[in-house]
Order: sequence, then C-alpha cells, then structure tokens
Amino acid sequence: MRFYLIDDIDNKQMETFKIVLRKKGFSEPIEDIFHLPLPQKILNNEQKKHSECGEHYLALEIGTNEVRLELLVRAASRLHCSCIGFADSQQREYMQNMLDELLENTDTKNQ
Repeated sequence: MRFYLIDDIDNKQMETFKIVLRKKGFSEPIEDIFHLPLPQKILNNEQKKHSECGEHYLALEIGTNEVRLELLVRAASRLHCSCIGFADSQQREYMQNMLDELLENTDTKNQ
C-alpha cells in the first residue's frame, strides 16, 4: 500500500485533530479510520463518469502518534471498479496539502 505518513504527533494535538475531523463531518465508519472525500474538481475522468459508485475518498488512519493517509482512491459504494486506483499526482498533492493544513491548525506547539 502507498501512503503518506506523518508521525511524532503529541497526544494533545492528536485529540484536537480527531475532534476537528469529526466537526468537519468526515465520516468515521471504524474508530480512528476517517474517509476524506476528494473534491469533484480533482476527480479523474474515470471517477467523474462513475457517480453511481458513490463518493470517492482516501482513507486516513489515526495511530497513537501518527496519521497515515492511504493513497488509494476508493469508492463509497463499490469495492472493485475501474474508478478505484492510486491517486494521481494532482490528487496526492491536494490531499497531502489538506492534511498538512489540518494538522498545522491543531499544532499545540505553535499556539
């Protein structure tokens, strides 16, 4: 699996981060696993054609002192489809920047 890992997050920041994710409405189907939806504007052509597959998202796993953003674009309604695959460069950059910004805004060391 390909993923984007950020570690060495202190406990207070991690708790604040999880609260922010929940307040922003990111779904958490399993405890500490969040679905971060990809905006329509960055979906690739195949994903845009597959609205019936549901929302496309990346999974974010919260660990004790780390977060791991899986770089596999998943579909909410299907496990196997041609619209599911690894994020392209635009999708990776957008989602990594979003995650970095969310974490930066909860960094207790800089507040």
